[in-house]
Amino acid sequence: MQKNKIKREKAFLVGVILKGSSRVQIIEQLEELEFLADTAGADIIGKFTQSRNKPDATTFIGKGKAQTIINQAIELECHLIIFNDDISPTQIKNLQKIAGETTKVIDRTGLILDIFTKHAKTKEAKTQVKLAQLEYFLPRLTRIWTHLERQMGGIGTRAGAGETQIEIDRRLIRNQISKLKIELTAIEKQRQVQSHRREDAIRIALVGYTNAGKSTLMNALTDAGVLVQDQLFATLDTTTRKLENIDIGIPVLLSDTVGFIRNLPHNLIASFRSTLGEIRNVDLLLKVFDASSENIHEHIATVEEVLKEIDMPDKASIIVLNKIDAISEPLKLSGLKTRFKDACFISSLKDIGLNILIDRIKETITSEFQKDVFYLSFKQTKLLDTIYTLTRVIKKKSDYNGIRLEVEGNRKSLDKIRQIIEK
Repeated sequence: MQKNKIKREKAFLVGVILKGSSRVQIIEQLEELEFLADTAGADIIGKFTQSRNKPDATTFIGKGKAQTIINQAIELECHLIIFNDDISPTQIKNLQKIAGETTKVIDRTGLILDIFTKHAKTKEAKTQVKLAQLEYFLPRLTRIWTHLERQMGGIGTRAGAGETQIEIDRRLIRNQISKLKIELTAIEKQRQVQSHRREDAIRIALVGYTNAGKSTLMNALTDAGVLVQDQLFATLDTTTRKLENIDIGIPVLLSDTVGFIRNLPHNLIASFRSTLGEIRNVDLLLKVFDASSENIHEHIATVEEVLKEIDMPDKASIIVLNKIDAISEPLKLSGLKTRFKDACFISSLKDIGLNILIDRIKETITSEFQKDVFYLSFKQTKLLDTIYTLTRVIKKKSDYNGIRLEVEGNRKSLDKIRQIIEK
C-alpha cells in the first residue's frame, strides 16, 4: 500500500505586485496559493515577489526575472513553478521554453483545475472538471506540453483531463469538448427533474468561501456524513439532506455546495454552472465564512461576485460567521459582532451557537408565510395529505358540507394547493 503513495512535489511560488495592488495583498494571496499547492500535493520551498507597472507581454514577469526565478528553483532542486496570476498561453509557452523540459511552469488556474481533478468523485464532477481542463489546455497545446505530459506527470499535468489529450490535435479535443457539453446538458436535465421533485419543500443552500466549514456545518445540522478535511475544495458535489430539527409543518432541505475562491477560473464556473444552478431555486442562502480569517471582507466580496456571475437572483440570506472557537482575542470577536450585527456567530465544530442559527433559520422562513383558508368537499379528502405536507395546518373543522382548513405557508405552496382544489 505504501508503494502507491504519491510523492509530493517541491514548488516555487511567484507573485507579481501590479499597479493597483499592494505588497500586503500579494503576500496574503501567496499564503492562499501555498494552501492551494499543499492541497494539490506540493511543498513550498521558495517564494518570489516582483513589482511591475504592467505584465510583460511575452513572459508576464520579464525575461531577466523569469531566468532568475528559474535558476533559483533549479538550485533548490524544485521542478514546479506556480504563478499567482493567470498567465496567457503565449506567456506560459515562453516561460516553459526558458525553464526547459525538467521544470514545469503553471498558473493559478492550472493549479485549481488540478485540485478539482484530484477531488472529483462523481460522474458529474468528473465531467465538469474534464470539460474545464480541456478548454484550459486547448490554447496551450505545444510540443513541450506533450513532452511534460508524457514524461513528467504530477501537478499541472495530472491525469484526468485525460492523460492523452495533450498528445492529440486540437480538432479531436474540440470534438471531445462538444461531447462533454452534451453530457452535461443531459446531467442538467436529470438535475432539473430531481429539483422538481423537491419543489414542495423549503430549500436552503450553504454557500461560502472554500474551507469556511460548510461541510462541518452540514454534518452538524443534518448528520449528512459529508467529507470534512482541512483542505480547499475537499468536496465538489452538492449534497442535499432533510433538516429534521426545524419543525414548521413543511419539509426543509439543506444543500451543501462547492466552495468559492477569489479569481475562480471562468471555465470552471461555466462547467459547474449546472451544479451551482441548483441554488437558484432555493428559498434561503446561508452564506458561511471563516470568522478567524484575516481576509473575511475579501472572502465576502468574492462570494457575492461569484453569485453575481452565475446570475443568482436576490434571495433571503443569513451571514454565518463560523469558526469563532479559533478566535483567541475577545476584542477581535467583539469587533466582528459590531461590524456584522445581523450575522450568526457559530462554531459548527464545537457546537456553539447552532441553536441560535436554527431559530434564525426558522424565523426567516416563517416570516414569509401567509395565512389562507381552504374548503374541501368530502370527495376531495384525498388532498388532505398534500395540504398537510405543503403547509402548517392551524385549524381543521368539519361540517355537513365538507372540511374547512385554516393554514399558513409560503405563497408558492398555497397557490399550488388552490390550483389542485379548483381542478
